[in-house]
Amino acid sequence: METYGFVLLFAIPFFLVLMIIEYVYQWKIGEKFSPSMDTISSLSSGLTNSIKDILGLSVSIISYGYLVEHLSLFHIESSIPAFIITFLVLDFQGYWTHRFQHRINILWNNHIIHHSSEEFNLACALRQSISSFVNLFTFFLLPCAILGIEVQVIATVAPLHLFAQFWYHTRYIKKLGWLENIIVTPAHHRVHHAINPVYMDKNFSQIFIFWDKWFGTFQEELESEPAVYGVSRPVRTWNPIKINFQHLLLLIKDAIRTNNFWDKLTIWFRPTGWRPDDVKEKYAVEKIEDVNDYEKFNPPADHQLILWSWAQFAFILLNTLFFFGSISKIGTPNIFYYGLYAFISIYAYTELMDRNKKAIYWESIRLVFVLLFLFQKDSWFGLETFIPFGNGIIIFFSIFSWMGCLYFSLKTPSNLYQESKKLSSLRLS
Repeated sequence: METYGFVLLFAIPFFLVLMIIEYVYQWKIGEKFSPSMDTISSLSSGLTNSIKDILGLSVSIISYGYLVEHLSLFHIESSIPAFIITFLVLDFQGYWTHRFQHRINILWNNHIIHHSSEEFNLACALRQSISSFVNLFTFFLLPCAILGIEVQVIATVAPLHLFAQFWYHTRYIKKLGWLENIIVTPAHHRVHHAINPVYMDKNFSQIFIFWDKWFGTFQEELESEPAVYGVSRPVRTWNPIKINFQHLLLLIKDAIRTNNFWDKLTIWFRPTGWRPDDVKEKYAVEKIEDVNDYEKFNPPADHQLILWSWAQFAFILLNTLFFFGSISKIGTPNIFYYGLYAFISIYAYTELMDRNKKAIYWESIRLVFVLLFLFQKDSWFGLETFIPFGNGIIIFFSIFSWMGCLYFSLKTPSNLYQESKKLSSLRLS
């Protein structure tokens, strides 16, 4: 936990620098594929995922430690060969996990967040799941377990394998010649994120592209078919927490509403997107039929709201970096209190980005949380040992944030609220 938090202290600024470079390049050539609200949503999703991982809010059906303890036939010390083998096995596991997430209804809920942006840029790489609480696919690491590769090697290689998938989420690196036959490139991954019929459910590989070529899921990027990004059932929200559970909520509603008992039992394991006949006729859900003829989600937002949203994200980012660097000092249960605070905060300001009238309720919960926590603990997770008047800064920002949310809520025309309700109805009816 502490080690991963320390790694993130360096990884997050590094990713932000690369995103700034990409944004400057876009601005220089006159393109706009990183709109502020979409980018803030992506970055906020990345924070929720990092916090969840730090808090260890998931379990494995069977742990790698158990596998290596009971099934190892050899013992390979930590060495270069051990790291290479581990990297390959993790990539093999990643391919099949990724493929199952796209093909099975219930598993798609764990992955929809990553595809939810209607843009394709480095920021969208950070849209990672918080809805996966059970690790089902540890058994794919069986080759490592049989060889007796140590748990610490897996723990070291896994974050490197994940971070190595960041760079290819961009429009601006074209095909890379002979490397296209070996590794996953931006051209391959643009195909994967596209909703064009010819590109759907292709290129599941994470580092080495040969898994797709061997298992029949490879698709080359075509000049005649520009990629259109997103999901075929648009999420229509900037709120990453909502997106993480949106598909699951639809499955639950469909399972309750259908009159077919067999469908109630099997909807979870049917192909992604499948719905019972009696339900999909009565309760329509928005679905893109023509990828070249639909409107991207983009609720009106003036410069004030955009700057306000950036300020909200920046405040939570700085709080979270402090949290990552102070995990051992904060201790339990306070680390879970911080996780709750961060999730409430992100939920509140992304609801405001959606122009949702309920944003003020979430902002009120956030303010009450801060005041109650400080009343009980007398310190904001030890912030005052690093910053003089830290408690006062947190209180001031929380009150100022509540007032700002109220201002923007009152400023929002009522017709936008009605439009927001209409979109929610289409999305989840």
